[in-house]
Amino acid sequence: MPDLILHHYPTSPFSEKVRLILGYKQLAWQSVVIPRIMPKPDLLALTGGYRRTPVLQIGADMYCDTALIADALEHRQPAPTLYPEHQKGMARVVAQWADSTLFWAAMGHNLSPAGAAALFAGQPPEAAQAFAADRGAMRAGMTSLRPGDASAAYKSYLRRLANMLHEQPFLLGAAPCIADFAAFHPLWFSRTVNPAMAGILDATPGVLAWMDRMAALGHGHLSKRSSTEAVAIAAAAQPAPLPDEPFQDEHGIALGSRVTVAAESFGQEPTEGLLRAATRTRFTLERTDERAGTLHVHFPRIGFVLRAVRA
Repeated sequence: MPDLILHHYPTSPFSEKVRLILGYKQLAWQSVVIPRIMPKPDLLALTGGYRRTPVLQIGADMYCDTALIADALEHRQPAPTLYPEHQKGMARVVAQWADSTLFWAAMGHNLSPAGAAALFAGQPPEAAQAFAADRGAMRAGMTSLRPGDASAAYKSYLRRLANMLHEQPFLLGAAPCIADFAAFHPLWFSRTVNPAMAGILDATPGVLAWMDRMAALGHGHLSKRSSTEAVAIAAAAQPAPLPDEPFQDEHGIALGSRVTVAAESFGQEPTEGLLRAATRTRFTLERTDERAGTLHVHFPRIGFVLRAVRA
């Protein structure tokens, strides 16, 4: 099977979610460290526009968004599972809440004026300005919590997580599931990336103990690749055959049509290509890049918008 290649950077919270899943499943993977702000020319050669972090590459197949990346890793290595039997729906719902509502409350706290000052302490002012401009462009049109409101919400959510962990080691029981990985990464940013803001965690020692259990899962077995090597790997490969899943048409757009797919919010840069699959869970676009060759770029349905390209 083609190698797993993760395009990420060390302080990316959503990348930490995937790195821990790789550790939980004890998978071998190749690490391609990408810039945390634009430009990202090698990544965009592979995705065609999508620039959020991380992206999972398997040969000439690109998986965007960590919800879909988790599904791809579950397919690659089903055990131990991320989706426990009889709790699949609950696990996915909690994960979706954690990746959105919890994440934005945590980041509103972590990147408050005091948090940003701590995060960029010792760096030239241009670094903070470039990061703020990059993330500001990605948040265009979004409503952001004010820092005080974010911190208050974050405290409430931490108490709710603590309640879920009462008398059990993980959020939904005896073993970690997708809900744990999704809830962990925003808190990891507070504790590890910007520890000046980690005091908010002290009121929930049960959450801290759970974080220790999660961190102990590790990151699996990694080796390093350059981004140019990853592009060459894609160029030398062909997209894998698509699973035989029914076409689910919710848009009146036929397979083979030229379309764009973009996130509903945060990082709405579109990817354009030919619609090769629209199943109940994902979209697949075929696109060609002069450096990377023919590619399939996969997106989850939830959180993404499909549009036809009008001639």
